[in-house]
Amino acid sequence: MSVYELLGKLPDIDQVRRTSRALAMLDAVLSPEPEYRVYTFDSRWSPTDEAALMRSGMGDDYSIVFSPAGAIGQGFDHESPISPWQPQLSGTWPGLFIGVPDELAPALDESAFTDDQGNRNVTVCFWRTPVDERWQCGPVEGVEKDGADWLFNLIADGRPEAYLTFAEHYYDIALELDAIRHVYALMPLTEELVTALNPEVLLKDLKDDIAEIGYPRP
Repeated sequence: MSVYELLGKLPDIDQVRRTSRALAMLDAVLSPEPEYRVYTFDSRWSPTDEAALMRSGMGDDYSIVFSPAGAIGQGFDHESPISPWQPQLSGTWPGLFIGVPDELAPALDESAFTDDQGNRNVTVCFWRTPVDERWQCGPVEGVEKDGADWLFNLIADGRPEAYLTFAEHYYDIALELDAIRHVYALMPLTEELVTALNPEVLLKDLKDDIAEIGYPRP
């Protein structure tokens, strides 16, 4: 699946943000050690912006920055044939950033998303402003393996069942779907719920994570 197919499946900005917040909260409960989490969310990215982040641990990642001007996402699949690291390319794929609104463009140049030389490791880019009726991307027709399908699959799917499948495989544990549904609904955590997800974690242990994610407080 290419970015064009992804755009047809993504929900609106608010739902993407809600799902991103839920993914980060679930990973925080399941993985007390932050370095092993796949999904994180920083509600204090800047005075006005929030950011959803994914790190696969294998060199792949994505970011979605939410601001009053809208949202912009970028992802990197290190095995994609349009990766800037491919020997036949000298930079990001042509057209990837064409059309990015000026008010969203600064997020692309943040140091967190570039290397020491200022290069961007990106194979997917998309955005949406409050006045857009759908998500947008640059003219990258003909690109099929940009990583859009698997990088953003949980965001595009939006169902608790999708996270259940991911987490049981990644964390190698059995989970209760109702507990995941509770978090996807962004309902405040309870001690019972946290224990159902991870018996080794207490609600008080998640105080800092709840604040960083901007998840509703108990």
